[in-house]
Amino acid sequence: MTVQTVYDLIQTVAPFDTQMDYDNSGLLVGSPSQEVKNILFALDVTQPVIDEAVAVGAELIVTHHPLMFSAIHALTDETYEGRLIRRLVRENISLIAAHTNLDQASGGINDTLAALCGLVEVSGDGFFRTGFLPQSMTAREFGDMLETNLETTVRIMAPEDRVIRRVGLCSGGGSDEWIRAADSGCDAFVSGEIKHHHALAMADSGIAAFECGHFATEEPGLATLAEALQNSLDHVECNVRVFVSAVSAYSFPRTP
Repeated sequence: MTVQTVYDLIQTVAPFDTQMDYDNSGLLVGSPSQEVKNILFALDVTQPVIDEAVAVGAELIVTHHPLMFSAIHALTDETYEGRLIRRLVRENISLIAAHTNLDQASGGINDTLAALCGLVEVSGDGFFRTGFLPQSMTAREFGDMLETNLETTVRIMAPEDRVIRRVGLCSGGGSDEWIRAADSGCDAFVSGEIKHHHALAMADSGIAAFECGHFATEEPGLATLAEALQNSLDHVECNVRVFVSAVSAYSFPRTP
């Protein structure tokens, strides 16, 4: 199997041409013809993630967040991204990122988040999803469920006795989508990060806001992609192993 084969499999789930104009998804480092026996999935490429890739013998890292999201003009050890890219090249590890294409994909980041929120009758498009809780909950009860299902700490921006039934969501830094939740008649809105002025607007509109952390709202969707890829490989009896990173979002880099 090659890097190009993996790229093509991801393409069937989350087409790269659906990424936003500002995005940088795709094959970012390496060669399409590179042979792959081990793949590591991680939300971000960091030095500890590269350490992990080396430890499991991964020739390819697949991330959600891309490198070179903004233009860079030099690859040196003086910059964070320069150090990462130079090391990927030294270790002969390719890098594919599936970012806004995976956010929007059916069964992708936001659909996975909706399932973990316990929602039914889920609908929506683009980055936004909305659905219903099977039965009404208070904000405190819903927050407790989110903490368990997402394995995170949840910041509840509403009275804890507020009753919730319809929920809107957008993973990561998606609080811009709260207005779609309001237009959909939602009682609550879930995101990874909620900007202060959005929280104030939601409070004024009577919408309970739940800030769950960028990593916690997106990493499960990447794990779902890894599982889908492993299932595809198993069907063709391909001897390629898929790993999901066990490195926490803010692990410190390796000691030189």
